[in-house]
Amino acid sequence: MPSSVVPRTPAVAAVVAAALAAGLLAGSTGATAAETAQVRIHDIQGTTRTSPLVGRQVADVPGIVTGVRTYGSRGFWFQDPQADDDDATSEGVFVYSGSVPTVAVGDQVLVSGTVGEYVPGGTSSGNQSLTQISRPAVTVVSRGNELPAPVTVSASSVPGEYAPAGDPAAGNSINGLPLRPRTYALDYYESLEGSNVRIGTSRVVGATDPYAELWVTVKPDENDNRRGGTVYGSYTSQNTGRLQIQSLTPLAQKPFPEANVGDLLAGTTEGPLDFNQFGGYTLTARTLGTVVDRGLDRERTRPQRNGELAVATYNVENLDPSDPQSKFDALAKAVVENLASPDILTLEEIQDDNGAKNDGTVAAGQTLKKFTDAIVAAGGPAYAWRSVDPLNNKDGGEPGGNIRQVFLFNPERVSFTDRAGGDATTATGVVRERGRAALTLSPGRVDPASSAWENSRKPLAGEFTFRGRTVFVIANHFGSKGGDEGLASHHQPPNRSSETKRLLQAQSVNAFVKDILKADRRADVVVLGDINDFEFSATTKALTDDGVLYPAITSLPRSERYSYVFQGNSQVLDQILTSPSIDDFSYDSVHINAEFAEQNSDHDPQVLRFRP
Repeated sequence: MPSSVVPRTPAVAAVVAAALAAGLLAGSTGATAAETAQVRIHDIQGTTRTSPLVGRQVADVPGIVTGVRTYGSRGFWFQDPQADDDDATSEGVFVYSGSVPTVAVGDQVLVSGTVGEYVPGGTSSGNQSLTQISRPAVTVVSRGNELPAPVTVSASSVPGEYAPAGDPAAGNSINGLPLRPRTYALDYYESLEGSNVRIGTSRVVGATDPYAELWVTVKPDENDNRRGGTVYGSYTSQNTGRLQIQSLTPLAQKPFPEANVGDLLAGTTEGPLDFNQFGGYTLTARTLGTVVDRGLDRERTRPQRNGELAVATYNVENLDPSDPQSKFDALAKAVVENLASPDILTLEEIQDDNGAKNDGTVAAGQTLKKFTDAIVAAGGPAYAWRSVDPLNNKDGGEPGGNIRQVFLFNPERVSFTDRAGGDATTATGVVRERGRAALTLSPGRVDPASSAWENSRKPLAGEFTFRGRTVFVIANHFGSKGGDEGLASHHQPPNRSSETKRLLQAQSVNAFVKDILKADRRADVVVLGDINDFEFSATTKALTDDGVLYPAITSLPRSERYSYVFQGNSQVLDQILTSPSIDDFSYDSVHINAEFAEQNSDHDPQVLRFRP
């Protein structure tokens, strides 16, 4: 170790603190410890989320390189092997070079540069910031050094509470709060930001995605379910053991392993702890464990019985004729084999006949013919369909794609009541005919002129008959969660700005259901689709206001309530809700996509069976 690297002692720490306050960040080589007051990495990291030295120049900060990233945000991590005695201060930090670094793991280095706080995704994202050194000047002192011992992240080391409450005086930000790594999981991870960490064999709770990352949990018993996932059951059960895993090895050198939920990442996974835009704290693996396949199967629901009506919903993720035939075939096979050919199937994200080509096309007949033909080829029924074409680029989604909801129905089992006149801008209503409720337009759109549905998919309402009984079906695709802050936001609780729109949408649908039940309190009404919100959310509460609807997914055990997996949390986005007359039903969230690396959609379909 060079003579200018001075071990940190309580006396030196006091001198460093005084020098920092005076803006004296480095001294000359050969001076005494008290004169140099040399800055160490833990001085840069400090005891809160933001560095006390942000914006300042530092010189000859010592450490050993623990990881090198040659792609994306290029740079390297280095760590001080001489830790202080404060568990709130990290001993590692990222050095942003902007180009492929010339250092190697094990190099002992002196780094000079500017201390900064980089916010992945920008300040409007709400993300926490990453402390880093930029515009670096690096001196390699020696090579081939032993790395600082990694901190083992485990079930016993990660606290059970997720995050402190934000400071109201700072807009609910936790940035200025002292870190309490023994109390809060986010504080614990922050206290290790940039440090060399490792995990042992851990269960995969988020499948490998197209961006070469997966999620594990270091807490095997935390809200676990029978298929290996970790269930997100409330705004206060964020699942503290989740950790994103990436690899520092470029994919061209070694492909990232494919894993499904429930698989194991076995052995040791070790590397620096990063923070990124798409998941927060991430173990960037220098050494990556081995995936052990635990054989997760895609579920199959049971067929409906003679007197049962099976109603299902499935988000088919921007389906259009330019998609490969293999996607149509796989989705069709799922309808037939995994969903047991439901009598009524509402689809979300059906695109127009030329997909994202933005030329004014809005019709989707070719998309639907290709899909229904594929279902027949897979051994399913010859489904008929009903829908209402949107106005061009007025319903959100991919520009030019014009996604919409569609009813498929098996005419051998169900009939559709056509009431002409429905178009993109005309609202269907409810009238009373012969003592029963009826729609004025079928298919028709619910409240399409309302600001609740601006740049969003309008609900599609239809009137069906099964064994002489009328069933009203309302297919939905509520506004997305785009714009919401992540669970690791520096605001605690995170801002969920997108809820405002979904709340209005839920109130609109709730009011329409009330109109139906006012005309006939015994009417069978099924509201379903991609609600884009949880069963415990304000959106669901608004949908069910005054007891007019029941979220059928809550009939399942808590561990089985999910249709989507996001950042290692198995959660509800797709729902089926029922009117009070449907008080005896069978419900199934059919897990065929969300838990798997190979997906035909990112959503799992839902099926409800009942006797009207």
